[in-house]
Amino acid sequence: MPHPTLDARVHLARHRGHPDAIAATITGPDTRTASALLSVHGFRPAHEQTMVLARIDHEEPYYADQAARALRAQGADVEIGAGLQEDIDTEWTWANYPMPWLTREEIREVSAEAQTIHDDIVSGRLVIHAHAHDGHTFVAVGTYRHNGQSIHLHGEDHLRQVALVYDDPIEALAEFDRLNGDAVRPGPAPATDIGQRAALALTSPGTATQTPEASGLQPMKAERESVPVWAASPGDHEALLESFPASQPVWERHRTWSDETTIAAHESLALRVEFLHEAVPEEFNWTIAAYESPVGPRTWHASVTAATPVEIIETLLNSLSAEEIWGPSAEASVMEKSVAQATRPLDDAAWPQKNDGRRLQWTSPSGDPVGVQFDAFAAQAATDGPLGAWTMWGGNTPDHPAWAIHLSTHAPASLLQDLAFELAHGQTTRPARPSPPPQPRLALHTSRPLPPLTTNAQPTRRR
Repeated sequence: MPHPTLDARVHLARHRGHPDAIAATITGPDTRTASALLSVHGFRPAHEQTMVLARIDHEEPYYADQAARALRAQGADVEIGAGLQEDIDTEWTWANYPMPWLTREEIREVSAEAQTIHDDIVSGRLVIHAHAHDGHTFVAVGTYRHNGQSIHLHGEDHLRQVALVYDDPIEALAEFDRLNGDAVRPGPAPATDIGQRAALALTSPGTATQTPEASGLQPMKAERESVPVWAASPGDHEALLESFPASQPVWERHRTWSDETTIAAHESLALRVEFLHEAVPEEFNWTIAAYESPVGPRTWHASVTAATPVEIIETLLNSLSAEEIWGPSAEASVMEKSVAQATRPLDDAAWPQKNDGRRLQWTSPSGDPVGVQFDAFAAQAATDGPLGAWTMWGGNTPDHPAWAIHLSTHAPASLLQDLAFELAHGQTTRPARPSPPPQPRLALHTSRPLPPLTTNAQPTRRR
């Protein structure tokens, strides 16, 4: 006997308030059955007739397409928004993926496992006891509530993997402490920007097809907290790329033949900004170069990582609009005066200075992980060589910062001064971070040992 047709209409589209996520609006008599099918593919309830798909691996279009196929197979009427359909039809891959030997489907499997770990942590099924930074990425130790199994985790977001499995939580904690020493911190690691965006999308009831007035819903305002600009999330670099040339008529923007890079060139043809799309956080996605003339040698350059807060990059780009800083600093030949001018905002804010014989380093007087460093060796080795004379960084440590800006020897002192002032005094807001789930007491028992964990996936660096 054939199954009855699913009497439901489902509209899938990009989320109105969170473009990374997908909203499903369900109507018709069989909304419960349709909702159950959507939940199998990762959708979560956001309202009585709305479900949201928000992932940490940017694979929402793929899983939305899988959900649509399953619904249609049951007879449901499924409509997909034009923008989302274009995303579904577009084949993409990760730039500089750290496991290049994997096929696209195998990459998706690794991401799916990372998503499961993420969901277990968010739901409280997996309790994280401690975390650490191993110099490349975050690692953590946690225990599953339902079976008492403990695990070591390696990586973040779509690259997070299970590294080791233990039956005894005490053994897992002891080994984690032995491996990571003084870097161990209690509780879970700070939520990543991708994780925060996914959490906000899953708590937002808005859809792509209904206004709040039409649906009877009021828009949910996410709580925000004030933070120093250096501690802000990266923000929308693509939007800044759009707005900067639009607000500056002397700049012209165009894509390269490969479609991976966008160039913004000044009308003088002596200054250009290059933006790399799809860069991972630790990669440089902004590169700035100034030249003596359209056909002359390069005078200075700067590189910015993809994790740098957009407010700091905006300060950098706005400084480029001042014609007097196109060329090298007028004091560039007098190194000591140039350094003093560039770092005056830091001295005014009482940032302590440290000199190790080669480098001068200014750090926050409150001990926050943010600083400015001048490398005298790199500055004298070559006036425009590959070594960065200046480094501005925030988060973690100077050797492995969360974000960084590198500038060559003759970067204009006035531009450096603008950036230093932003680090010392800039403020912005970010979504308030959710409180971690309560930590349960560890069960002191020993169960049978598990066989060694086998996996083809290797621990990788964060995207």
